[in-house]
Amino acid sequence: MIRTTDADELRTVTLDRPDRRNALRPADLDELETAVTETDASIVFLRGAGDAFCAGADLDALAELSDPASFARRGQRVADAIETADPVVVAGIDGAARGGGVELALACDLRVATPAATFAEPGVRFGLFGAWGGTIRLRRVLREGDAFDFALSGSVVDAEEALRIGLVSRVVSDPRTVVAALASNKLDALRTIKKRLRDRRGRDEREAAEAIAFERLMKRYAGEIAAEWGGRDRTDGDG
Repeated sequence: MIRTTDADELRTVTLDRPDRRNALRPADLDELETAVTETDASIVFLRGAGDAFCAGADLDALAELSDPASFARRGQRVADAIETADPVVVAGIDGAARGGGVELALACDLRVATPAATFAEPGVRFGLFGAWGGTIRLRRVLREGDAFDFALSGSVVDAEEALRIGLVSRVVSDPRTVVAALASNKLDALRTIKKRLRDRRGRDEREAAEAIAFERLMKRYAGEIAAEWGGRDRTDGDG
C-alpha cells in the first residue's frame, strides 16, 4: 500500500491502492508513519497513485473494528508524526482528497494541488467527522468561517476554491516542480525553518531558539553568504 522511492535528499511516498482511491486501513497508517519519519531525506513528497490523492479511512475496515476510537487515535498519531517529522513534507494533491486524506494533507507543511484536485469532508453526511486531528488543524489553516463551512457542509471544494480559502498554497500542473524548487535551497535551512514555524512553545523560548538556529546557519554558510551578497548594490531591492 505505501511505496517509497529515494533520490538524493528527496523521498517520494506514494499511497498505492488506486482501486480503493488509496483509502487507508489501520496497518497502512503504520506504514505511512514509518515511511515519513524513518528517513534521512530532507524533503518528503506525499502523493497518491491513480486518480485520487486519498479517500481517507477505508470504511470497510472501519466497520470491522471493535474499537473505532483506537483507529482515530492511530490516525491522530500519524498526522502528528507527519507534522513534527524532521523532513519538510509536501502533499501533492492530484484528484480527490476526502476525509482522512484531507486531514493528512493538513498535517503536511506544504499543500500543492493540481487543477484536478478536489477536497471534501463527506463524513458528516452519514454521521462522522474528521477525527485524525482534522477539527484542530482546520482551525489553524483556514479562517474560522471557512473552517466551519468546509467541515459542516460536506461540500466538494475544487482546487481554485481550496486556494482561495487557504486549504492549499499553490495550484500547479505538476507538484513535483514545487518540490524541485524547494530542493534547490539549503536543505538544513528548510529543516530549521520548519522547526521554527512548528514550534508552539512560549514566545521567549521560540525567540531564543530562533536566534540560536540563525547563528548556527550563519556560521555554517558565512563564506557563501559573503560571496553572494558582498558585491551587491545594497540598494538593488534584493536584501
